[in-house]
Amino acid sequence: MRTIEVDFDVFKALTMRRPSESVTENDVLRELLGLSSGGPRQMVKTVLIPPLDPDGWISKGVRFPPGTEFRAHYKGVTHLARVESGALVLNGKRYDTPSAAAMSITGSPVNGWTFWECRVPGSAAWQMIKTRRPQKP
Repeated sequence: MRTIEVDFDVFKALTMRRPSESVTENDVLRELLGLSSGGPRQMVKTVLIPPLDPDGWISKGVRFPPGTEFRAHYKGVTHLARVESGALVLNGKRYDTPSAAAMSITGSPVNGWTFWECRVPGSAAWQMIKTRRPQKP
């Protein structure tokens, strides 16, 4: 199989169009290009492509829409962050990973997926961000 190179923006756009980990980048491209399955031996998943949201943030394949709030309690202090312009923003600084944002608070390595909870726009409930990651079989 051939490999193709894409720039970061193309990769990000493909990733944002994956509704779950079980949908591959190839599935997304086939849907975008309008390619059929090609015959009975070739299997292609039907993919519903959500609208592209350039201001959302993706970490480890998990999408967080713009405006998603992040919250963590550390040493008696509540820290708040927010998804803005394709990144997690904490105290005016942009972070690419939940762990990097968490480490800026603790000063030591920490798993951001267990450190933060989030509340997506339109939801009243907070949830640990690790629950948004797909479970491995």
